[in-house]
Amino acid sequence: MSDDPSLTADGVRTELEAAASVDQREKIEKRMTDAATRVIGVRMGTVFDIAKANTRMPLAEVDRLLDSDLYELRMVAVSILDFKARARGIDDVGRKELYDLWMRRLNRIDTWDYIDRSAPRVVGWYLLDKPRDVLFELARSDDRWHRRTAITAAFWIIRAHDLDDPLVLCDILAADPEHLVQTNVGVALREIGRVDPDRLEEFLARRGDDLSAHARRTARSSLVE
Repeated sequence: MSDDPSLTADGVRTELEAAASVDQREKIEKRMTDAATRVIGVRMGTVFDIAKANTRMPLAEVDRLLDSDLYELRMVAVSILDFKARARGIDDVGRKELYDLWMRRLNRIDTWDYIDRSAPRVVGWYLLDKPRDVLFELARSDDRWHRRTAITAAFWIIRAHDLDDPLVLCDILAADPEHLVQTNVGVALREIGRVDPDRLEEFLARRGDDLSAHARRTARSSLVE
C-alpha cells in the first residue's frame, strides 16, 4: 500500500478491488442497513490500513471517495478524516476543514459504522469549544442517521467531562423509535455515568422508562462496574 499523499480516489479503489473477496462481500452485505450501497468485499482491517496509509490524502480526493456508491470507498473516506483529526499538530483551522467537509457531505455518511468511525473526532472534537446548535438540529431531524450523528459526536464532548449538552441530547433522543439511535444514546449515558454517576441516576429516574431496554441496560452498566 502506498503512503503517497497525492494518491487519488481512483488509486484507492484499485487497492480495494485488489484486496476483495467473495466471502468478505457476503459477510459485509449481511450487516448492511442500506440495500442501495454496493459492497466490494474487503475486510475492515485492510480498509483501515489503506486509509491510514493515506492519511495525508488531499481533501478534494477524500471528497471524491464520498461520491462513490461503494461501501468500502466511503469507509476509507471517513477513516481518513478520522486519522487526520488524530494527527499530531492539527490546529483549529485544520479541524474546521475536516468538519466542514464532513457536514457538507452529511448525507453520504449514511451507515451506522461510517458515523461511529468518524463523528466523535471529526465533529465532536471540533465542537469542544464552540456552540453546538448543529447537534441539537441534527437530533431533531427526521433522518435517523442525522440523529445518530448528533449523539455519537457527543461522545468526544463527554470524554472532556462536559456533560450539559450531551444530557440535553439524550433528553431529546430518549424516546427515539430507531434502534440504531437508541443504541448510542445508551452508550452516551454509560459514558456520562462514568464521569458523574449522580447525573446519570437523575436522568434515569426521570427518563429511564422512555429508553429502549437495550439503551437502559447499556446506560446502567456504568453503575455496576
